[in-house]
Amino acid sequence: MNIIIILLIVALPIAALLGYLFRAYIGKIKLNTAEAQSRKIIQDAVRDAEAKRKELLLEAKDQLLKERNQFEKEMRERRIELQNIERKILQKEEMIDNKIQQLEKQEKLIKLKEKENLEKEQELNKQLEKHKQELERISGLTREEAKQLLLKNLENEVRFEAIKLINKVEEEARRTADKKAKEIVLAALQRSASDYTQESTITTVSLPSDDMKGRIIGREGRNIRTLENLTGVDMIIDDTPEVVVISGFDPIRREIARLSLERLIENGRIHPARIEEVVEKVKNELEENMLEEGERAAFELGIPGLSKDALYHVGKLKYRSSYGQNVLSHSKEVANLAAIMAGELKLDVATAKRAGLLHDIGKGSIVEGEGAHAIVGAELAKKFGENDVVVNIIASHHNDKEPESFEAILVQVADAISASRPGARRESLDTYLKRLENLENIAYSFKGVEKCYAIQAGREIRVMVSNEQVTDEEATVLARDIASKIESELKYPGIVRVTVIRETRVVDYAR
Repeated sequence: MNIIIILLIVALPIAALLGYLFRAYIGKIKLNTAEAQSRKIIQDAVRDAEAKRKELLLEAKDQLLKERNQFEKEMRERRIELQNIERKILQKEEMIDNKIQQLEKQEKLIKLKEKENLEKEQELNKQLEKHKQELERISGLTREEAKQLLLKNLENEVRFEAIKLINKVEEEARRTADKKAKEIVLAALQRSASDYTQESTITTVSLPSDDMKGRIIGREGRNIRTLENLTGVDMIIDDTPEVVVISGFDPIRREIARLSLERLIENGRIHPARIEEVVEKVKNELEENMLEEGERAAFELGIPGLSKDALYHVGKLKYRSSYGQNVLSHSKEVANLAAIMAGELKLDVATAKRAGLLHDIGKGSIVEGEGAHAIVGAELAKKFGENDVVVNIIASHHNDKEPESFEAILVQVADAISASRPGARRESLDTYLKRLENLENIAYSFKGVEKCYAIQAGREIRVMVSNEQVTDEEATVLARDIASKIESELKYPGIVRVTVIRETRVVDYAR
């Protein structure tokens, strides 16, 4: 038993050693095998890389050769093109040399002709002097005396013929200009068909029932007083069923009052605190709406670069009216008309359109005693960063300043067309009759006027003159003088046509 134990003790280290040696031998074999495989992989990789390098080198050489051939081909084409250009230049130089030679020949001929003409002129002057001396001897008058007599005799005839010629030329020019102007204006009107809007100084709000009137008035009238004080309008609640009338000359205030009242009626809660809240909210919304309206107008017309303040003032025009015509609609129409006419006349379309939209912005900001809306609008436009041309167009569209560009005249014409369209504007009966009376009084203030009639709703005045006191030439001057006086003394929408009529009546009797 002990021997077995001893043998086991001795055998275990030997077995462990033998196992270790065996594993080391096996590991060495595996290592040698791995090294051999690694060397083989490296050799294969090197061989593949070399083959790939050669392949890429061949492709690069082929690509280089193709590019070289392409370059040589382009150079040959360029060389041929340059040779053709050089050939054309040589041909042109030859042609120029030939023309120079021809010009030199012509110059020599001209000099010879000038010399001959000079000699002939000198000879004619000698002959003319002889004839003058002979005429002086025959007539017994000196040259100066004969000249004065001739001028005196011809003066009246020349003056009469000059007046006839001037009238003829003016008539032809007027006829041609009228025709061309009508064509341009008609084309502009056909391409800009705008509706017109009429507004008044009152607005009505419908009520769901007459019981709502008492709630609007409130205890001892506190609700209606608060609403009137906050909006600056008058509210009329009378026997008219289910209607409240809002009266005021400021359309923005009327709109604020209308919207506020409608919201209060819809909500049903009507008391001073609620009224203040609603009115303030409506005012803020209306301010935003004005800016949106300005942006919409600029977008519709394709006008870029307007400042936010300019767009806001344009939007304010939606709530303004002139002779019943909505000012924003009028401004958009003027912009379209001016742009179309500028395009027909090859002028600056963008400037005409921009100035047409902005020409009445002074009407949205003008206050009592501040000045003409054209001047106020020009100052606003300058503050908004508009250029001097646009500022002058705005300032001169009612001749408050002299127009400095053709586009300024176009905006004046477009403004007159938009205002004078039938139905575009209206005025009260008293104002209308007063304007007709003033037109006739201006015509009667001139000498030689027998009768005059304002017709076509005050857009034309016909003046009958005495043929004994007024000649045909003076009638032309009279028409211009009447038109100038109307422009300087009256304010009116559109244009006024002045027609002076002079006729001769001869009466005889057969007995």
